[in-house]
Amino acid sequence: MLDRNLACKLYFDMLRIRMMEEKLTELYQSGLANAPVHLSIGQEAVAVGIMAALEPQDKIVSTHRCHAHYFAKGGDSKKMMAEIFGKATGCCRGKGGSMHLFDDKAGHVISVPIVGASIPMAVGLALSFKLMRENKIAVAFFGDGAVEEGIFWESLNFAVVHRLPVLFVCENNLYATHSPILQRQPREEIAPRVQPHLFDASDAYRISDANDVIWVKNVAEKATEKVRKGQPCFIEACTYRWREHWGVGEDWHLGYRSREEGEKWIVKCPLKYLRRILKEMYLQLCDQVEVDEQDFLITDNKINEWTLLIEKEIDEAVRFAMESSAPSPEELASEVGG
Repeated sequence: MLDRNLACKLYFDMLRIRMMEEKLTELYQSGLANAPVHLSIGQEAVAVGIMAALEPQDKIVSTHRCHAHYFAKGGDSKKMMAEIFGKATGCCRGKGGSMHLFDDKAGHVISVPIVGASIPMAVGLALSFKLMRENKIAVAFFGDGAVEEGIFWESLNFAVVHRLPVLFVCENNLYATHSPILQRQPREEIAPRVQPHLFDASDAYRISDANDVIWVKNVAEKATEKVRKGQPCFIEACTYRWREHWGVGEDWHLGYRSREEGEKWIVKCPLKYLRRILKEMYLQLCDQVEVDEQDFLITDNKINEWTLLIEKEIDEAVRFAMESSAPSPEELASEVGG
């Protein structure tokens, strides 16, 4: 039976990500922010479920769609917002923007927008952990488009040969920008194609509906247990982004995907999904013992309480970012390769 305290944490973390990105949508639509942005709305369960299986000392490397990973791993909301506003108080001192979030203290080593670039970085981290005999694992997040890059297959091979503590997490949202996966790859399923590399990527590690945060967490726990013993693992988390590839709007009018397809995923909103699962568990439990719903379900009152708490955090982050100074010319020129 799912522990309610854990369920509450999973829900809170997903709600925090959703509200933060909805706030970013408002900021972009009002013209207050204008750096490139890639939203994870609809994909929150992947980040939260994977991170629930990690230890604080574990490290992750993210992609251009990095807000959810950053928040779920414990990133600082003020530093992130300041970075998006290009301020010196940002996590990359205003020089990286939305696609380059860094917070090594939280375990979010870096996010890189180059397709597939997160993969060798995570493998390199895992190699260093093994050489230094550190009790850590590395996690590489990437999209389905990265599977078409040679570095993906080279990194898989290197990780298996050297038995590195690395977990590969493919967020398969079915599209690389505007290109459907079946126009680019021989089949929609990616995990089976990894198995010939002697990788532990069985069907058990293909999450066909990664809107279910509990499913993601359970698979991630099994995978990380093996990774800590030197057995690299691969998780394919099938999910769906609600917004356009780049930007804060909708893009159904572009014709590369249909609204009907999107609606099938949107009705399975990760937040609503978790509440529904809890309610089903509660009803099953009621048939066996007497249970107080206030002690089991995530109630509307509790969600309202969390919403106010998160709104306060986000408002303070926005205020901090807007009141912060831009980096000086000297700062902008520092740590930049010539």
